[in-house]
Amino acid sequence: MNRQPKARERSFEGLAHRDPCSQDTSLGPEIHSPVGAMLASRVPSMTSTGGFRVAAQLALSTTLLLFALIVIGSVVRTTGSGLACPDWPLCEGRIIPRLEPHVLIEWFHRLIALLVSIMVLGTAGWIGRMAELRGRLGGLALLAVGLLVAQVLLGALTVWKLLSPAVVNSHLAVALLLFATLLTITLVARGAAEDRQASGRDAALLPFSGLATGLAYLQCLLGGLVSSTGSGLACPDWPTCNGRWFPPLAGAVGIQMMHRYGAYLLTAVVVVTAARARAAADPGVRAAAGMAAALTLLQVALGVASVLLGTPPWASALHLANAVVLLAMLLATSLRAAPLPEGSAWPAADPAIP
Repeated sequence: MNRQPKARERSFEGLAHRDPCSQDTSLGPEIHSPVGAMLASRVPSMTSTGGFRVAAQLALSTTLLLFALIVIGSVVRTTGSGLACPDWPLCEGRIIPRLEPHVLIEWFHRLIALLVSIMVLGTAGWIGRMAELRGRLGGLALLAVGLLVAQVLLGALTVWKLLSPAVVNSHLAVALLLFATLLTITLVARGAAEDRQASGRDAALLPFSGLATGLAYLQCLLGGLVSSTGSGLACPDWPTCNGRWFPPLAGAVGIQMMHRYGAYLLTAVVVVTAARARAAADPGVRAAAGMAAALTLLQVALGVASVLLGTPPWASALHLANAVVLLAMLLATSLRAAPLPEGSAWPAADPAIP
């Protein structure tokens, strides 16, 4: 009957005689229990994991929205709607323009661009609010914001310079760099959220996948140059050009043939990459490289169909859309194959999620 008061008395005496300079900052005996220790150690981890998960979702949503914007940009070019709104940032001096097809295409392109800008800033803001996210993703977030600023300025210059091919192609180049940056943020944040350790990296595959990624990027720019200079039908036949296998590389014909030669080179490099990836330890690398090879063959078929059909806007849009997906797949392959520092986390080795 008297044991409980005595236990309390001993507890209070212990507190009274405890050294105030002692390093023991525990608040009670329950903190030292296995459950309490586990919860104390898990709270910071859960917070950072949730932060990375939200960052991955924001970046993925922004990446998909930017993908739509790039494809709509192709429609703007091929339908001749680039100057349907001759001023910027308004359209014909109004926020809501008149209901005319070309005007609406350009206005919708600008609307999606505004949404992308908000999403990029929102993603960067979320990354900047947590120290662990800043440490892992801060540089990529700053790069995304810088590319966004450049992209907005180039969008305005595209109108002010009356669709100069150099400015139009620069606009596409920066858009693709921003797309790649956002995709990288998505993959890194997802890997950190899933707390998967980097293992079984295929460093020997990286030169091939990296080369294929760079060639895919350059091929997208060559395709943009073909479109912006009106060189799409400079060679109305395939595989020859105006009946010639090796026409002079000058003017519109030269631009078209450089795009074709680039496609042949890219196809060869991607096929070699996919063949070497079959021996990769990571099943995600094998799946992504195989998908890239299939997308490359589809890209060639879409390019040939676009020429034989007279480059209709829908065919050009599909051609660019598939090219951007191919770029994304090759970038994902390169990121997963890259050797990382010990303890770094990347996406899980899931073939369904490259």
